[in-house]
Order: sequence, then C-alpha cells, then structure tokens
Amino acid sequence: MFKNFLLGVFVMLLLQSCVQKTIQMAENGSTEYTIVIDKSLKNDATISKVAVELQKYFNEITGANLPIAHEEDFLAATPKIFLGLAQGKNMPEQKIALQTMGNDLMITGGSPIAVQNAVYEFLESHLGCRWYAPGAEEIPDIKKLKIPEIHYQYLPDITTRTVHSRLFYENADFADKHKVTHTAFPKYVPEARVHTFHRFLPEETFYEEFPEYYALRGDQRLPTQLCLTNETVLEIVKDSVAALLARNPEASVVSVSQDDNQQHCLCADCKKIDEEEGSPAGTMIHFVNKVAEAFPEKTISTLAYQYTRKPPKTAPRENVLVTLCSIECDRSAPIAEKCIDFSNDLKGWGTLTKNIRIWDYTTQFTNFLAPFPNLHTLQPNVQLFRNNNARWIFEQHSNHPSELFELRSYLTAKLLWNPDLDVDALIEEFTDGYYEQAGKYIRQYIDLIHSELEKDDAFFLFLYGDPSEAFTSFLSPELLNGYVQLFDQAEAAVADRPEIVNRVKMARMSIDYAVLEASRKGISDDYRLLVDENGKKKVNPILAPILDSFMATSQKNNITLMNEMGYTVAEYGANYLSALEVSKKPNIATGKKVISLTKPKKYANENPMVLTDGALGGSSFYANWLGYEGDDMEVIIDLGTPQTISTASLAFLQVTNHVVFFPTSVAYYGSNDKQEYTLLARLQNPNPLEKTSKVNDIHYFDAQFKPQNVRYVKIVAKNTETPYWHHAAGLPSWVFADEIILN
Repeated sequence: MFKNFLLGVFVMLLLQSCVQKTIQMAENGSTEYTIVIDKSLKNDATISKVAVELQKYFNEITGANLPIAHEEDFLAATPKIFLGLAQGKNMPEQKIALQTMGNDLMITGGSPIAVQNAVYEFLESHLGCRWYAPGAEEIPDIKKLKIPEIHYQYLPDITTRTVHSRLFYENADFADKHKVTHTAFPKYVPEARVHTFHRFLPEETFYEEFPEYYALRGDQRLPTQLCLTNETVLEIVKDSVAALLARNPEASVVSVSQDDNQQHCLCADCKKIDEEEGSPAGTMIHFVNKVAEAFPEKTISTLAYQYTRKPPKTAPRENVLVTLCSIECDRSAPIAEKCIDFSNDLKGWGTLTKNIRIWDYTTQFTNFLAPFPNLHTLQPNVQLFRNNNARWIFEQHSNHPSELFELRSYLTAKLLWNPDLDVDALIEEFTDGYYEQAGKYIRQYIDLIHSELEKDDAFFLFLYGDPSEAFTSFLSPELLNGYVQLFDQAEAAVADRPEIVNRVKMARMSIDYAVLEASRKGISDDYRLLVDENGKKKVNPILAPILDSFMATSQKNNITLMNEMGYTVAEYGANYLSALEVSKKPNIATGKKVISLTKPKKYANENPMVLTDGALGGSSFYANWLGYEGDDMEVIIDLGTPQTISTASLAFLQVTNHVVFFPTSVAYYGSNDKQEYTLLARLQNPNPLEKTSKVNDIHYFDAQFKPQNVRYVKIVAKNTETPYWHHAAGLPSWVFADEIILN
C-alpha cells in the first residue's frame, strides 16, 4: 500500500516536472516588466539603442510599454528584462545567452554587440519577429504574451560576418537585426582594404626612375606587381603602412596585398623563394611577415588569391590575416564537390594559421541581374569555411541589386550566423513572408531552375559567365516559357497589392533579362528580335512590354548597374533599342559565308559565321562575339555575286578589365576576284585606350563611301596592344567583333 502511495507521488511529481513553466510578460496592452540595463553598460550607446529597439517591438507586439531603467535606479519588486554582460571569466565576446530566472528574463552576452545580438535573437526566435528587407518586416500581434522557460546559449563560429549588399550597408539597423557588419571592411584603414600594391608604390611616381621596384616579366620590369625581394620596396611599404595607421588611429587592419592580376615577379630572388616554398605565396608571406613584424599590435591582411592561393610552407605571423578567395570556382555545386583544388588549399592554409578570412562570391559579376541558380550551394560552402578555421567571412554579393537580391541577402546573413539552419525552411519563410500569396510561385521557380541546373552536370556556373551559356541548359526556350508563366501567376496572385507586385517584378527582372538576351541571340521562333508578318520583318511584339517593365522596375527601385564594370541599366536599355534598330536595317551580308584569315579563339565556337548570323552581341564577350587574342581580326565576306554597297558597319566590344579593347583602326576593302582589294574606308578608334577609358562599352565602326560593285568585302581590325600601365601588361589583348552589316 505504502509502496503504491510512493509510486503515485512519484508519478505526480514527474508529470508536474514535464509541464514546462511559462512566464506571462504582457496581457491586453499591459505589462509589469521593466527593461533594466546593467550598471556597467549605463553609458554604452549600443545597449541604449537596442533597449529602445526592444521597447519598440515589445510595444508593437503586445501594445504594452516597457519602461527602461538603469540597474542602480531599479528598486521595484516587479519582474525585469535584464540587458547586461554575461558573468564569468574568459567569456567569449561573441557569446550570447537567454535565461529565465524566476519571472526575470536575462539577456546577456560577452560584449555590448553580443547583447544586441541576443536581443534580436529573442525577438526573432521567441516572439516571432521577421525582418525580410528594409521596410519589409513581419511583427506578430499577441494580446497575451507568454514565453516558456529559456535556457539558451550560443557562440557563433563565424565571428565577423559580412554580406556585400547595400541592404545592410545603407541600413545599419537592418544589418544589426541580421547580426552582420555595416561595412565591407570593418576595422580596415579605408585607403588600404584590398589590392594595395599600386597604392604603396604608384607607377606614376616610381616606375620610370625605379623599374626594379616592380615585377620582372620576361626581360622587362612591368608595374603589374611589386618585386617582393627588393629591400627598398619593403621599407617604402612599411613607411606607407605607418603613415596610414597614423592617419587612421581607430583602424586595426591594413591590407598589404597583390594587385588584381597574375603578373607576379619572376626575378631570380623571387623565383628562388617561390620554388623553395612550392608556391608564389612564398614571397608574399615572407614579405608580409616582415611588414607585420614592424606592427605587432596591428593586423596585416593579405590575399591568397589566384597565383597566391596555394599555401606555402612558411606560416604567416599571428598578426597576419590571410584572405582566401574562391573566385575560380564552379558555382553549380558546393565547392567541396566541384572546386576541389580550392578546398584543398583551404585545408592547407588551415594547417598554417587560424587567422583566415574567406572572400567568397555569390552572384554573377558580369551580369548582376542574370539567373544564377546557386542558392543550394550557400550552406555547404559556409560550412566548409567554418570547418576549416575561417572565423571571418566576406560573402561578396553584388552590393548593387542582383537576382533575387533580398532573398540572397537574407539567406546568406542567416547562414553566417548559424551555418546549420534549415535552408529550405528559410527560403519558404522568406518567400511566403516577403512575396505573400505570390511566394509559392517564386518558390516553384527557384526549385525548378535549380533542379534543371542539377541535371546538367557538365555546366560550369561561372562568376564571369553569361546567360547565353545556359540557353541549351537551364535557360532553354521551353524552360524560359515555364519561368515566365510562373511569374505571370505570381503577379496575378497579388494584383491588388501594388507594393507586393513591385517586389515580384524585381524578382522577375532576371527572367526578363534572360528573355531579352535570348531574343537578341535568336534562340527560337519565340525568342528573336524580328518576326515575319505578311512577308515583312517587324520587331518581336513580346519585347517592348518586357523591356519597358525591366526599365521601369529598375528606375522605380534604384537598380542602376548591370555588372561590376559600371555598365548601367540605362545604357543597357539604350543599347537594346539600338540593337532593335540595327536588326531592322537591310543587310545583304546576312547569312553570307565568312572566312577568317586570322584565327579566332575560344568564343562563339570560333565560328566566323557568327558575324553574319543575324544575332547581336551584348555587353559580355560570351554573348555572340567573335574573339581574337593577340592578333588582328582579318575576315572576308563572300556575297556570292557582285553587289553594290555604299555602307559598312561592324560592332566591337570593350571590357578593359578583361583585356578587351576597341581596335586602333578598322578598314573595309572590296574585291571581285578575291585577289586585288580596293580600300573602301578606314576608320580610327575615336576613343583611344587610356586609364580613364570606359570599362564596358560597345562601338559601331560605321563607314560610308561611294557606291562600289563588289563580291568580296575584307575587314581588317587592328589589335590594340596592352599598354605597360595596364594590370595585364605583357599579356596579349583581345579584339571582339559581331555582326557585319553591308548595304
């Protein structure tokens, strides 16, 4: 009997212990709670600000107003929400804690920033707040707020989290909510953040008198990189670093890093070190270590990038921050699967230092607004970095808006804070919250385009690629039709909500851009610039509304850039209208045979017939341009029979940072026997290459001349040599041309 009684008591106690205690914090617009600030943080601006934020959102959620008091002034016996530093020795600065103690809620952290992070963690995880984009938040309405007992601690593995997005840079409060930095290079000297060699020893100042300061390439010194075994160079750099730190006493990091090219020094001294170290990173780490030794209280940042990516044998000093860059990687799958060399280099650097900063890339820099289905790779990549000692991660989004910009910014920030979150749940949460009833259609688009890419294992999704590469893959005409239908459904679902329609239109811009470019290239009967109507050519009727919507949406939302080269949306629109006009011009060269006397390379399948196929090149050299590296372009068009012409035109592309320059001159010649040619016209480049030349541009070399009866037209475009001051000095330059028009 007594045993049964004890068993009953035990069961009752067990049942009571299984019922989780809850704390009622507000009801019907009233609360007994006060926000109490730790006395040691009384004058801390971060804590004062986040206390007001907590007060604001608590009021929006419950209707109740939380008073704010400092610890020494709070004498009431009422419950409190305490904001303060966590107790205990060696508390990590980044660690956060949420703890209920009786009826009190303790929100603490290892630093004021950690306390701020803990407040937003509470608001998000326990009260249900969501911040999708600046001005787009979801705040619940809770009349009776109860929370369960909380015993939560979290120490983020990634301690400096940066998402290169203007959503965060231009909205510090939004960045705080997502626990990412306000700037791209926190703690850095502003004038010395990356690619700094040319800043320390400007070519204009030193090269003519002291060429030995610069890289030996072949038998010539070129101002592409520095000679890192030259002792005078070391002293100049140390003096420059000292001056920069003196001018910026609040900064703790200076970048001493290679310029953005692969033309490093091959002199005997540099080469000897690099061979001994097994990598050109050898001279870099030797040099940077010497600089770092002179500034033991500061951090000297350098790059493991392109030619310095492979780790050397020598370890960086403790105050050297190695920024490892993944620029070469295929983004169609996780880095560990399709960029094994980078993965191995990351692991190699991880054995040399625990001071690694990752510079990763998440969008297409040649076409910000192009579809770029890599969302499924973000989590495994961040996890790879986290698992190999990376505590500082810079995810280079486009800063300016790109495809699914708000979702990418949101998702990347979430994964930097916690790399192990459920990505599918995050995407569903965002699309349902930000796009509301349209969310399911946008999610279907995301799922479909990613699944189609995964089917094409051979596709290389490149940061410097172009949508034209995918027109036989995940951007095929049939799939484009499907994507368009999904976005039509998305717009229809929120047709009565102009603000949400605008968000859908921004998301849609990538598919609109793909359709415009598919039509420029003429990939199908549906997608081409011109269509037949009663035997006459007219502009494809689908294009005007798409282009109008694309331009209007970009203008309304301050979307101004197409790529990292500064090619604007306005220029794109004007160029597209120009392409429509060009396509309507009579052209007796269309479809005619083209023979290339000099050899094209790599692009457009090296097929000279691209010059008369009726498709027009866009702003990227992947898009229907025929390229010649280190050589003139010399081609002959066979019109089949002698014909009278009086105009000739050929477009050329310029992308100066990729060593693509306008030709110095273009000459047109005519012949009837393919032996003797008569000069019809010669045009000089009206804008010779200079340091200030436009980075990305298209120019038509249009010629008018007296009518000539010819069968063969020869075109000679003279290659512009890479000048000594260009970052690719010593390398051959490119000429890219498209669409010969004769009339």
